[in-house]
Amino acid sequence: MADPRFPHLFEPLTLRGVTLRNRIISTGHDTTLPTDGTVNAALVEYHRTRAKGGVGLIIAQVAGVHETARYTSHLLMATSDACIDGYRALAQAVHAEGGAIFSQLFHPGREIMESADGLLAVAYAPSVSPNERFHVMPRALDLPLLREIVEGYAQAARRMWQAGLDGVEFVASHGYLPAQFLNPRVNRRTDDYGGSDAGRLRFLEECLDAMRAATSPDFVIGMRISPDEKDEEGLTSTEALAACKALESRLDYVNLTVGTSASLGGAMHIAPPMAFGAGYAAPDAVAFKMALGVPVFIVGRINQPQVAEAILAAGQADGCGMTRALICDPLMPGKAERGAVDDIRACIGCNQACIGHFHKGLPVSCIQHPETGRELTYGTLPPAPQRKKVMVIGGGPAGMKAAITAAKRGHTVTLYEAAAQLGGQALLAQLIPGRAEFGGIVTNLAREMELAQVAVRRGVRVDAALVASEAPDAVILASGGVPYVPDLQTDGAMQIVTAWQVLRKEVKVGAKVVVADWRCDWIGPGIAQLLAREGCTVDLAVNGLVPGETLPLYVRDNIAADLHRAEIKVTNYARLFGSDGDTVFLQHTASAAPIMIEAVDTLVLCLGHTPVSDLESALRGKVELHMAGDCLTPRTAEEAVYEGLRAGCAV
Repeated sequence: MADPRFPHLFEPLTLRGVTLRNRIISTGHDTTLPTDGTVNAALVEYHRTRAKGGVGLIIAQVAGVHETARYTSHLLMATSDACIDGYRALAQAVHAEGGAIFSQLFHPGREIMESADGLLAVAYAPSVSPNERFHVMPRALDLPLLREIVEGYAQAARRMWQAGLDGVEFVASHGYLPAQFLNPRVNRRTDDYGGSDAGRLRFLEECLDAMRAATSPDFVIGMRISPDEKDEEGLTSTEALAACKALESRLDYVNLTVGTSASLGGAMHIAPPMAFGAGYAAPDAVAFKMALGVPVFIVGRINQPQVAEAILAAGQADGCGMTRALICDPLMPGKAERGAVDDIRACIGCNQACIGHFHKGLPVSCIQHPETGRELTYGTLPPAPQRKKVMVIGGGPAGMKAAITAAKRGHTVTLYEAAAQLGGQALLAQLIPGRAEFGGIVTNLAREMELAQVAVRRGVRVDAALVASEAPDAVILASGGVPYVPDLQTDGAMQIVTAWQVLRKEVKVGAKVVVADWRCDWIGPGIAQLLAREGCTVDLAVNGLVPGETLPLYVRDNIAADLHRAEIKVTNYARLFGSDGDTVFLQHTASAAPIMIEAVDTLVLCLGHTPVSDLESALRGKVELHMAGDCLTPRTAEEAVYEGLRAGCAV
């Protein structure tokens, strides 16, 4: 029996020929797990894991319906019957675990990100309407090609039906080809496929009719659409709702999302970072829920079952897309159903290893749960052949994950942390504006340590003598890093501090501040925003192309928006040289020309970190030693947690 706190979330939902066991949905998202355009074992195991965890519906990633649909080099294709066997294996795996499985059917139109061979592709759209984000100038679809694409949707749907999937989802969201036909600012055709609301709707009608004719009466066909593309040239809520009402008789459900791929501001909503509130898009669904007779789904940072239950209870939607929540914790539905909500590993919306990996062409994962995307390797932890006494030194993310993994494998584990609190640098990260949820990684790992029965000793600084007295069988060193402070040319007149000192309130900065950002991550811009909010005049000097250059794209673009709104001056290509009096000296990294910022009170260094690994030489050769995280070399929480997993498996 489901936990009484979630009466709506675990209520079954019937869509034509399939009944979902609950209202939790893994919405379509590119995993980059397939390597040759077909479903492979890694993708099957990825979705099997989430079905086993209790999700109601899995909507698999987009499948191209025509050769012109290749918007990335790793797109799944449904253009040949050769795809059927792979999808059949996927359907069987999900069904065996009690889940339902649909596939998205997709054509991007002008939204072409990349090609397989580095050459720019020929993109197609209803009209010659340029794309702002990818700088693509498309060709207008002629009628023969348009009809080929309609038939492509039909044949792709047939293949999914023959493979045993429960349904398909027609992707008309995020400014992709069907949305381009609906949008009068993009579709300027004067033939039967433009010129009026009825004309702009015709392409979608023909695709849906062809898909239904090619499948069976009990096969589910739904549509994903953006009720608001969050762009001045994008599809409006009024236009999207009118289209849904006109198409309602052809649809079994409507899956709502937000934003568009066509602009930087609109694209942020494809996978909104933690700066956006939980469930923030739910109000956009209300008008659709009231106007439509078919079920309505909604997404948008729904990262906890409590958030989903509130949306359903308020009648804003009939189902909730919780994709990143399931990437972070595939077992979330089952935990919620049995009332173990404190055991859920909540997504923090960092975007680093999920959508961030996709944009790099890498397989999906999660900084908190690196087993995601690596199910074939780490899906089941092998028990330790011999139980050992394991000493973990350092209570940041690397040490915590190492301790959890080793304990789960059967070792007796004690973790030592010099500070009074667990968490390491994550405790500082959560103090940055818009990054408060980053502290969730500490809460989640601490709970996992408790469940794994890891002993914890806080406020204990470990030295070689303590290791010798404890006599462990193995040591995992995860002692982290500290701010890097170079030898700068300075006369000592200017206050020079580190980001850590600012966040810990150890210093009082002056009225005019220069933030020197070498790492090009979120720390420099975050410190700049923090000090600007406190009334400082801030110059952000970035040793890179743009602020946030190393970050996932949507996080970077949201930071750019925040900096612009705060009127923080940004100097790019800026290498810190030193200071003299009240002047900060920098150098342009491309031209080598000097850059000077005058009348500065405080210089804040965000120049990366240096490893703390003093114990390595003292322990090497004297005990089984493994290392993880910043003590190897400072990077990010993703590497720290992954290396903690590996260390815990290696011991």
